[in-house]
Formats: sequence, structure tokens, C-alpha cells
Amino acid sequence: MLTALPRFRFAVRLLAIGLWAAFHFTPAAAAIKVGDTFPDLASFKLEGKLPESLKGKVLMIDFWASWCDPCRESFPVMDELQKRYGPKGLAIIAVNVDENRADMEDFLKKKNVSFTLVRDAAKAEADRLVTKTEIPTMPGSFLLDRAGKVRFVHTGFNNATKKKYEQEIESLLK
Repeated sequence: MLTALPRFRFAVRLLAIGLWAAFHFTPAAAAIKVGDTFPDLASFKLEGKLPESLKGKVLMIDFWASWCDPCRESFPVMDELQKRYGPKGLAIIAVNVDENRADMEDFLKKKNVSFTLVRDAAKAEADRLVTKTEIPTMPGSFLLDRAGKVRFVHTGFNNATKKKYEQEIESLLK
């Protein structure tokens, strides 16, 4: 019995340290997931002009960077989607996460798009929209219903993504 007591005390201390670490090092905001209300875009320091009214629109919020090769591939698809579904109520907002505005501008010189482009320009990491969403890879996108709820989340972009986007957008526009 005497030998079990030191092991018990050690286990209790380990548990206490683990609980302390979990409390102090857990992020304040969790990743945005399906079913969540997407954060209000106007509350972030986004460079660029957001559409006048997004109320009642199906939204695609896409995060991209100039160094991202799959982002280059996604731009023509998003442009096509905006042209095809925009008149039916879709708005695409592409949020650039480059630290340097010049990198974004160089990327855009080769792109002519019909959707909205903004840059997540907050200096403090905690104030950035991309930090709030915790998107794990570029590109990363959220499809929101007309009430602003996240209905679909995509990470990356490949040949199958366009078809998924079309199916999901059509289901949300009904």
C-alpha cells in the first residue's frame, strides 16, 4: 500500500498539469464548421470593396494566396460559377491572405474575374478572418446558405471540385 501512494500522487500531479495546459493553451475560437454562422465580413479589416448587400445571397467565401498553384486553377472555375449563378443569387468573395499586397496584385495582373476580391489585411494574426476560420490549406472555401450558415466546406482544389461546387450551389439556390 505504501508503494502505491507515490504513484497515485504522481498521477494526480500529471492530471493537474494536463488540465492546466488544456485550459491555458486551448484556442479561444474554434474552426468554422458546417452549421455555424459565418463571421460578419464587415467586422474584419478587409482591403477592397465588398458588395453593397449580401443579405439573402448564397455566398462562396474562398481563401487564396498568390503562391498557391491550385488557386490559379480555381480562379477560372469561380469566374464561370459567378457568371452562371450570379443572376440567380450567388456571390463569390475571394479573400487573399498574402502578407504583401504587391504579391496579390502581381497574381491578379494575369486574371480578369467577375467575382469580388478582397485582402485579409489585418496586421495582428488574431484580427484576421483567415485565423478565425482556421482554414487548413489553400485554397479553402465555405459555401453559405441565404441565412449565412455554413453548409459546405472545401479544402484544396482539383478536377472534381467544380462538379461538387455546381451541385452544392444549385441545392442552395433552390
